[in-house]
Amino acid sequence: MHAVILAGGKGVRLRPYTTALPKPLVPIGDQHAILEIVLRQLATAGFTRCTIAIGHLGEIIRAYVGDGSAWGMRIDYATEESPLGTMGPLLTLRERLPETFLVMNGDILTDLDYADVLRTHGESGAPLTIATYARKVHIDFGVLTTDSAKVVAFTEKPSMDYRVSMGVYGLSRSTLDGYTPGLPLGFDELVLDLIGAQNQPHAYEFDGYWLDIGRPDDYDRANAEFTTRKSLLLKGA
Repeated sequence: MHAVILAGGKGVRLRPYTTALPKPLVPIGDQHAILEIVLRQLATAGFTRCTIAIGHLGEIIRAYVGDGSAWGMRIDYATEESPLGTMGPLLTLRERLPETFLVMNGDILTDLDYADVLRTHGESGAPLTIATYARKVHIDFGVLTTDSAKVVAFTEKPSMDYRVSMGVYGLSRSTLDGYTPGLPLGFDELVLDLIGAQNQPHAYEFDGYWLDIGRPDDYDRANAEFTTRKSLLLKGA
C-alpha cells in the first residue's frame, strides 16, 4: 500500500512554532514529531511505500525522515517549487503512484484505520473517498430567517451539525486524468468537479479520535492530550 503525505505548507496559522520548523515536525509530547507519529501509524497499518510532498523547509523534513528505513518503509519525495494547492502535487508524481493510494495531510492526530480507508475506497468504485468527522458548531447569536425584509423564523443560539473532511482521502489515479501537471489543483476544485460530473465521492464516516493541528490552541490541546492517548495513537508503544 502506498500513501502520499502532503507536507509542503508554510503553517502560517501555527506561527511562531513554524518559523523555524515545518509544521509536520513540531513536537508532540516529549519524544515525537507529528510526522513521526503518522509514519509509525502507516507502517503499523501495513503501508510499505510513502511519498512526501515537500515545499516550505522541505529539506528539514527530508533530513529527518530519510529513506524511511527507520519505519520499515520506502520513502521518496516530491518537491513543490511553488504552491500547487492540496491536490496539485499529486499531478506531478502521478506516474509514480499505483491505481489506488492514500492521501493525507501531515499535521493530524487520529486513530483512524488508514488501511481500512484505502480498502473501502477500492471496494466502493468511487473516484475519491473522503474520511469525514462529525462536528457540532454552536452559534452565539439569535439566527433570523428573512424573506422580503420580513422575519419568518427565529432560533436562539442554535447548534448545527456538520460532517467535515479529516484531511485523509482514498484516491484513484485515473481521477486525476484531464488535469495539467504544474498547475494548482485544490481539494475543493476536485470535489466540485466530481459532483458536477455526477461522479460523486464516497464518504468514510469516522467517530474516533481526530485533531487537526492547524492553530496554536489545537497544538496546545494535542500536547495536553497526548500522554493519555499515546497508547491509542501509537499502538504497542
